Amino acid sequence: MEERKLRHFLAVAGTLHFARAAERLGITQPPLSQSIKALEEELGVPLFTRTKRAVALTAAGAEWLPHARAALETLDALPDLARRFQAGLAGRLALSFVSTADYSILPALVRRFTAAYPAIELALTEATSDVQLGEISEGRMDAGLIIPPADGAMPGNLSYRRILLEPLVAAVPQSWIEEGRLSEGPEELTPALIASQPMILFPRRVAPAFHDLVLSWCSAAGMPPRIAQEAIQMQTIISLVSAGLGLALVPASLKNLARTGVRYLNLPSTDKPHLETGIAWNRKRETPALENLLKIAGEEAVNDGA
Repeated sequence: MEERKLRHFLAVAGTLHFARAAERLGITQPPLSQSIKALEEELGVPLFTRTKRAVALTAAGAEWLPHARAALETLDALPDLARRFQAGLAGRLALSFVSTADYSILPALVRRFTAAYPAIELALTEATSDVQLGEISEGRMDAGLIIPPADGAMPGNLSYRRILLEPLVAAVPQSWIEEGRLSEGPEELTPALIASQPMILFPRRVAPAFHDLVLSWCSAAGMPPRIAQEAIQMQTIISLVSAGLGLALVPASLKNLARTGVRYLNLPSTDKPHLETGIAWNRKRETPALENLLKIAGEEAVNDGA
């Protein structure tokens, strides 16, 4: 269906007078009448009743009018929408994130991005780093906040940028402190003491870099940690700590996850382990909207070496 015929129909429907509609359109009346007749033949539906004295919309024409108006408004908006897509001001982005990012970089990144680009739909999905890398590589996700592999190796079509480097702290059951099992002083929390306690940890298959970071720090004392439980959600790990099943080494930003029965204790300043979090994306599928997200993510980059 031609756009021209829709505009002709709306002009006649708005004036209910062929001569005035033709004048508004800047054409003569005969071609307007022919255009309306051709539209009715194309639809197989009469849109107007015509007499020598009056023009009126048929019942079908009146019902069709708002739909025709909406269709033309959509057509008129398409050029501007294309320009907004090109500028990264509209569209959709699928962003995944590890659970630790929910307490550190994710809230500020989402807040700044949605404030700057309110017309972009941001679809958020929580997933472990290994799952994210596959989803991003296959194009099912646009970008992801991940804990990078320890060796820095990424799938060949992915790029990565560090955003946050933060120290680990010990999340311990409050009851252990009350019983005197652990002291609140960081000088007491040596790798040897940590390794001697039951520990709750991410399984290596889903978070190898995080898993190995904790193990290597404890192994510096010459003894591996006593892994009592494994969990893939940070909220679950903290819940298990609250239940007294063990302690956990977690990013310092987890202090934002207040939980009854859990205390967060700093580790000794010497050789304190740090966890890196960053953003990964498929460089072969970059869009203007993604470029805007990466720009804001770069501005959020911090190095918390506390």
